[in-house]
Amino acid sequence: MGDELDALLGSIQEEINESTREDWGEEAFARWNNPPNRGVLPGADVAVTLRGSCGDAITISLLFEKERVKGATFDTDGCGPSVICGSLAAEMAVDRSAEELLDISGEQVLGRAGNIPEDHHHCAFLAASVLHEAVNRKMGKGGK
Repeated sequence: MGDELDALLGSIQEEINESTREDWGEEAFARWNNPPNRGVLPGADVAVTLRGSCGDAITISLLFEKERVKGATFDTDGCGPSVICGSLAAEMAVDRSAEELLDISGEQVLGRAGNIPEDHHHCAFLAASVLHEAVNRKMGKGGK
C-alpha cells in the first residue's frame, strides 16, 4: 500500500508542477521550487515581517555595507507567489542604497515575477512594502 500511495502522490505532485510551469512560466516555477535568498541572514542590520490582507507574511532581512545593501534574504509562510515575490524583492535589494530601495515598487516586482495569477498580484505589493518598511526602520530606528 505504501508504494502505491507514494506513486500516486508523486504523480499528483508532477501534475501540479507541470500545470504551474505552464501557467506561471519556467523562471517563476524554478524560483518557486528553489527560491534564491531564502533563509536567515546572519548579522542583518534590519529584519522586518509584514502580514498581508490575505494572511501571508513575508520577512525581509538586509545587511548594509557602506550605505548599500550587501546581502538580503526573505522568508514567508505564504503561497507560491509569496515565495516568488519575496525572493525577487530580496534579489532586487542587493547593491542598492536605502533610498533606491524605496523606489522598488510592487509593479516592478510583479513585472519580474512571471505570469502570477491576478488574484495573487498583492504578493508583489506586500514584498515591496516589506522592503520599504525595512528602510524606514533602518533609517529611523537604527535597525534590529
